Amino acid sequence: MREVLILTENELRQAVTLDIESVSLIGKAFEQLSAGTVSMPPILRMDMEDKNGEVDVKTAYVPGLDGFAIKVSPGFFDNPKKGLSTTSGLMIVHDADTGFVRAILLDNGYLTDVRTAAAGAVAAQALARENATRAGVIGTGVQARLQMQALCMVRSIETILVWGRDAEKAAACADDIERATGTEVRVADSVADVVTGSNIVVTTTPSRSPLITADMLHPGLHITAMGSDAEHKNEIAPEVIAEVDVFACDRHQQSAHLGELHHAIGAGTVPEDMPVAELGAILSGTIPGRTDADQITLCDLTGTGVQDTAIATHTLAVCLANGFGTKIAN
Repeated sequence: MREVLILTENELRQAVTLDIESVSLIGKAFEQLSAGTVSMPPILRMDMEDKNGEVDVKTAYVPGLDGFAIKVSPGFFDNPKKGLSTTSGLMIVHDADTGFVRAILLDNGYLTDVRTAAAGAVAAQALARENATRAGVIGTGVQARLQMQALCMVRSIETILVWGRDAEKAAACADDIERATGTEVRVADSVADVVTGSNIVVTTTPSRSPLITADMLHPGLHITAMGSDAEHKNEIAPEVIAEVDVFACDRHQQSAHLGELHHAIGAGTVPEDMPVAELGAILSGTIPGRTDADQITLCDLTGTGVQDTAIATHTLAVCLANGFGTKIAN
């Protein structure tokens, strides 16, 4: 008789947090992905327009790991009006040798939040100026908070600017970031103020129209765009992609299909064969990232199954070592 381990969100939160170990874990996953050893199919997506919702399914097999994860990630953007979080979901960890289910991680999106924020830190490590001290975040949700916490782990940030469409939410977000990071945080009046006043900017919204435009760019700027993970989402104007010195992403095919590169190619501002640096290749030294302090760099993070397998298998190992979870016969 086989057993399946059931892990609750509370147990998963005890096992894994957003820390430098998580950042290193995701960085290694990106390197493996770009090395070509990972098997990762395209994202399975379903939109539910009448519900203002979507569901993504992601997975990847990483040779050398004893398991692989399949993640189901719903995003329902009217949930905050109901007092609920926008994202939820779970991860299923299968045995890499037999395919049988080993564990079900009922994380409600927590592990996705951790691995996404860690990816933002990895992007900053690879592309942002080492002496960057001013950061900005566009958006006021959970990921806006976590991205700034992760960024402060890899860069000595002194000030942070926050912008959101709702001033009250922006103020609350700024307060939370200040408490979590010990950094001076202010609410900005506009997206332009955030971009022009920062060395590093992270976009964290589900916007369907561009927020950052080419006239906001300045020498030394790094942008991490993580909101565009579907064909209809777009935070970065197509002209920006054409203007930056280095365009990087987590996965070239995904960015060209549903990320910011997708919109730039569609608008005709860049050719389909424009140079693209995958984040893992930069980390491994295969492709150069930033080579000059004045370069403008941009990293498009669409979210990858390899991140989910990496965080899920690591978390399961920690939970097993600590005796977490409830076993059920299957």
